[in-house]
Amino acid sequence: MDTFIQQLINGLVLGSMYALVALGYTMVYGIINLINFAHGEVLMVGALVSWTVVTALGDTGWPGWVLLSISLVAAVLVCMALNVAIEKLAYRPLRNAPRLAPLITAMGMSLLLQTLAMILWKPDYKPYPILLPDEPYEFMGATINLVQILILGVTAVTLAGLMALIHGTSLGRSMRATAENPKVAQLMGVQPDRVISATFMIGAALAALAGVMWAANYGSVQHTMGFLPGLKAFTAAVFGGIGNLGGAVVGGVLLGVIEALGAGYIGELTGDVLGSNYQDIFAFTVLILVLTLRPQGLLGERVADRA
Repeated sequence: MDTFIQQLINGLVLGSMYALVALGYTMVYGIINLINFAHGEVLMVGALVSWTVVTALGDTGWPGWVLLSISLVAAVLVCMALNVAIEKLAYRPLRNAPRLAPLITAMGMSLLLQTLAMILWKPDYKPYPILLPDEPYEFMGATINLVQILILGVTAVTLAGLMALIHGTSLGRSMRATAENPKVAQLMGVQPDRVISATFMIGAALAALAGVMWAANYGSVQHTMGFLPGLKAFTAAVFGGIGNLGGAVVGGVLLGVIEALGAGYIGELTGDVLGSNYQDIFAFTVLILVLTLRPQGLLGERVADRA
């Protein structure tokens, strides 16, 4: 039972970070029908920018939470500017092109960002400083530390704020109108280019937040660190229903829990033939099953219904 509770906590923490990144995927897809495969690299840039700021300010003697907050603000600003530049330079010229063209461009942008990050920050793994107290707290026979509690709390507040933004502000209404029909929305006074740029900025802020959380939780950063979380967050978005914000959250949390529980019990299930390092197979098994049995995802619409 202790193992189950511990892995459940780990899964909720992991799923919270997946959910933040999955929201960026699903928001962009919902508005311009584009899978932004460079989104995981935005997470990576956010983590590396945070590491750079924390390292540069490490000798100031400021409290850890102050350093973490400053580095988070810097990561968010850099990632927002980066994502807007990506949209304007790489995606906007291909907006009316066949869907394969922007998809290939997104994959190329992912590789480009990885290469640039390797040049700027070098390819070696860098330890992320421990900024918050790491004493574990006991909970029902399991342990949880302050960073994990902070991840759960910040993610919940952020997701609630995003839902309020989407459903209770003029920007949110413009985003939903553009997603429904950009031409009609433009006739009603909405400026699609601004809405799309705002969507990329919000997605980048969420990815930067997830990147800083990832670095603080796992304690290291590197130029390829965003690829696998980005791929799994895309899996979570498809799992929950691509284009559905609630589905992205549900898919991210469920995927994190499934992966963590699988890692905790895979040894018992396979007679110790496989270990926890094979946990990635659960995420992609879920993707295969969802695409086979329910392509629209848990909360997604059928294409015919949407049409």
